[in-house]
Amino acid sequence: MTHAELVIKNALDFVAASRSARERDLERRGRLLQRIELMRAPNPYLVKTRGGEQLKLDLDR
Repeated sequence: MTHAELVIKNALDFVAASRSARERDLERRGRLLQRIELMRAPNPYLVKTRGGEQLKLDLDR
């Protein structure tokens, strides 16, 4: 194997290793965000309620 082929092989190995590390990090980050989302209490102001009432604005005054 020539020096150029060896350099190319090392570069491709590095790219493959960095790609797999990035994919592992993305999976880990996704799992972590899911856990955080489950632990977070829902915001009562954003929760839709059923049977809401439309408030009347007296704009004729």
